[in-house]
Amino acid sequence: MTYNGLLHKYGPLLDLPAHTRIVSLLEGNTPLIPANNLAHQLGGGFDLFIKYEGLNPTGSFKDRGMTAAVSEALGRGATTVICASTGNTAASAAAYAARAGLRCIVLIPQGKVAAGKLAGAIAYGAQVIQIDGSFDDALTMVVEITNKHPICLVNSINPYRIEGQKTSAFEICDVLEAAPDWLCLPVGNAGNITSCWAGFKQYNESKSTGLPQVLGVQAAGSAPLVVGHPIEKPETVATAIRIGKPARGEQALQAAEESKGRIIAATDEQILHMQKMLASLEGIWVEPASAAGLAGLGIEIESGKLNVKGKRVVAICTGHGLKDPDIITKDMQKPNLVPPKLEALEEIILSQS
Repeated sequence: MTYNGLLHKYGPLLDLPAHTRIVSLLEGNTPLIPANNLAHQLGGGFDLFIKYEGLNPTGSFKDRGMTAAVSEALGRGATTVICASTGNTAASAAAYAARAGLRCIVLIPQGKVAAGKLAGAIAYGAQVIQIDGSFDDALTMVVEITNKHPICLVNSINPYRIEGQKTSAFEICDVLEAAPDWLCLPVGNAGNITSCWAGFKQYNESKSTGLPQVLGVQAAGSAPLVVGHPIEKPETVATAIRIGKPARGEQALQAAEESKGRIIAATDEQILHMQKMLASLEGIWVEPASAAGLAGLGIEIESGKLNVKGKRVVAICTGHGLKDPDIITKDMQKPNLVPPKLEALEEIILSQS
């Protein structure tokens, strides 16, 4: 059967208005990859799967919600979309706006957006505006301008973004034929944890798939849901979740509570360590923020707070490693330079065997 994108496959399950005109880049249908080597490294005795959202068209999970938000905007006659972004939303909004023939405006915080993400937004033709402030400042500004002018806001405040992002939960249940025991994922602006939990609840109501416990993970320098108050100047290498005041923070806390899960923090060092482990053990390269959920899983297992023996665990890895390659290359040792002679190559290779 030909795959036609998320809205063709799951449209009847999503609360989208009748005027919606589908704009698709054949997003979704991302693999659920067994991660046996990493599971063994974390203590073994459980099944671990990586939902690799970096294989969406623009390299992140944002495409799931953006196909719905832009499709709705196009259907009601919008001509311009706008978002605040730390990077992934910008690239996704720009791509889907280009596909739909709409103008796209992106506000980004100064100096805090990975080059791979910014390049995507520019390549897709967005008007990128940098503000002297944080993501939270940028989000306030786009809300204000869309309240005053006929411009469509496509941040996760937009309810259709949440509808589209529910589909990751649908896909997980379709592959496993049930919900996992635990779901681990990063938490930034909190749209993904909110939508995933809504998706699992919806599938359970109609298909009796069961519900996972949810482990949401923030970066320690940007963990307002863990410390219990907004953070004015959040800091973390995981720029995708560098958000001090999550737009859907209350829904995230509710998802954690309802699922009998929790939201915790991982340090930058723990996140980067997990990013490297996932790449070296499983061949899956994700941007730093995407490794936060797995980092939190490792923290909870090591501390004895989480017993996953005999369980099925799914970690959603939200963005591809190419989104932020500088994290790897800035500390990379220069490759060995050898003359084009077999003896020189043998000396290098055999001395390290």
